[in-house]
Amino acid sequence: MAQISAAMVKELRERTGAGMMDCKKALADTDGDIEQAVDWLRKKGLSQAQKKAGRTAAEGLIGVKSEGKKGAIVEVNSETDFVARNETFQAFVENVTALAQDAGGDLDALKQASYPGTGRTVEEELTQLIGTIGENMKLNRCAAVSVDKGVVASYVHNQLKPGLGKIGVLVGIEADAEADKLESLGKQLAMHVAAANPQAVSQEDVDPALVERERAVLVEQARASGKPENIIEKMVEGRLRKFYEEVALLDQIFVVDGENRVRQIVDDLSKSLGVPVKVAGFVRYQLGEQASAEEGEGAEAAAAS
Repeated sequence: MAQISAAMVKELRERTGAGMMDCKKALADTDGDIEQAVDWLRKKGLSQAQKKAGRTAAEGLIGVKSEGKKGAIVEVNSETDFVARNETFQAFVENVTALAQDAGGDLDALKQASYPGTGRTVEEELTQLIGTIGENMKLNRCAAVSVDKGVVASYVHNQLKPGLGKIGVLVGIEADAEADKLESLGKQLAMHVAAANPQAVSQEDVDPALVERERAVLVEQARASGKPENIIEKMVEGRLRKFYEEVALLDQIFVVDGENRVRQIVDDLSKSLGVPVKVAGFVRYQLGEQASAEEGEGAEAAAAS
């Protein structure tokens, strides 16, 4: 049996809101697997958390840049929020975000790209910055969005300065129409994605593994009601429809008007312009949501000491 540490119990409590003893039992019954323990608590009705991402485990900045038919987004982490307000650090994130467009969202290519005006690579410049500021930093991830025709819109939440903040979003809108007629929808959809945090554009794009995991939880919850199997199946399908409305962008209620589905908003613009309009894709980064394994190990050691 896996050893259950205080840090593991703490993480599970933060993610689910369940009690300490319930979290310990869940971890014990799932051999220390955090994800399985989350599902264990949900099946027992001890957790209300369905998709809670957990608390931010790193500081730094999200950088976002979009122009025309392409855009890029990066996350650069630091140890403290104080560094995120440092003008030198902010300039580094701005420059790296601009370079990420040419790197096509490839992190390794971005690290090896030439950093402007220094004769160094991005990775080497980051090492220099660490030495100058005196705090550990990490170029954590990057992505790019592009469309053949249409626009790539962006939005930054908790913005410190243009293009830099705590949550960043890129949305690609595909249509054979003038960019200015698409930009308003693109900006509104980027704001929606920041607020609603969808997992995919449509139901068809949702990760099948995520759907099966949700179905398994819903089946266990429905069976606990004591209903016959044929009723359970209908209950599960109904709850899955609700699940899709929460995770698929086009099925979500548009946060701007609070009434229509996003699909309807896109269809309305398509009719207005007389051409098909499509959400080609989106990327949403929230600062610290992908904390490194090293940071997790450090937190566990601190909690156990």
